[in-house]
Amino acid sequence: MLISLIVPCYNEEEALPYLYKAISDVRASMSDRNFEFIFVNDGSKDNTSGVIKKLASEDKDVRYVLFSRNFGKEAAMYAGLEKSRGDYVAIMDADMQDPPALIPEMVSILDSDEADIVAARRVTRKGEPKIRSFFARRFYKLINRMTEVEIADGARDFRLMKRCVVDAIISVSERQRFSKGIFAWVGFRTRWIEHENVERVAGETKWSFWKLFKYAVDGIVAFTTAPLRLATYSGLFFALLAFGYLVYYFVRAVILRIYNDVPGYPSLLCFILFIGGLILMALGILGEYIGRTFIESKQRPIYIKAEEDNNNN
Repeated sequence: MLISLIVPCYNEEEALPYLYKAISDVRASMSDRNFEFIFVNDGSKDNTSGVIKKLASEDKDVRYVLFSRNFGKEAAMYAGLEKSRGDYVAIMDADMQDPPALIPEMVSILDSDEADIVAARRVTRKGEPKIRSFFARRFYKLINRMTEVEIADGARDFRLMKRCVVDAIISVSERQRFSKGIFAWVGFRTRWIEHENVERVAGETKWSFWKLFKYAVDGIVAFTTAPLRLATYSGLFFALLAFGYLVYYFVRAVILRIYNDVPGYPSLLCFILFIGGLILMALGILGEYIGRTFIESKQRPIYIKAEEDNNNN
């Protein structure tokens, strides 16, 4: 049986030697299994590609794909899944935050046929900035209220999957990818393994708050049309409110004969600005969906390879 380990890499020159040693130890402890290590260099600006090539020259089980530029982690994971040949396929980060020591347990669960996917989930966010943890938890609650699929809080991309699951994920070839949602959408039996948060072994995180925010927007737009319905409901609510406001002043002026000597320009201006802001927000939400439809309609490739290994055995 062949097990594929996919490692997306972006500026991970310092962390890769630690990860390689850890997964090599796992391979040695599971001598009855065959392994392939697939490193996908996502347009790194450091010497990540050089480290990967060196590992490939020294270890026949190391395979790689080098992107022509940075296409993002989602594209790197997809490329690794396409290149994988294993009966079981795992995705894991290069920074050691996905503990390789969990792999034997994951393999054991798939062997027992208890599940088709064994996924890792953090039970704590120790070491992570509190503001990021707060917004991350709010995001999971929000997206689970909006979507038909459930995405577990603390879920990571680290998971071991059977071949049938991998083939299903590859068949979802959309360009604007949100893998956590895709993993849940394709279904199959999932078993969760909980672990404590692990800090990076080396290097710095590539996920700024702004990048995480954009990733969250991608996830919401990719898996639900709830924001569009929210814009519709908001428009309906304020249209009814405006109609009620009109009736109130009609009764006040025509029936009760109550007039204001001084027009309420400040309140009127605030009201117009508020409604205008809602209109722009609704147009922005609509624009997000139209923009993604435009991108998908181009049918551009998810990634472009600059180089890959020639190991096809």
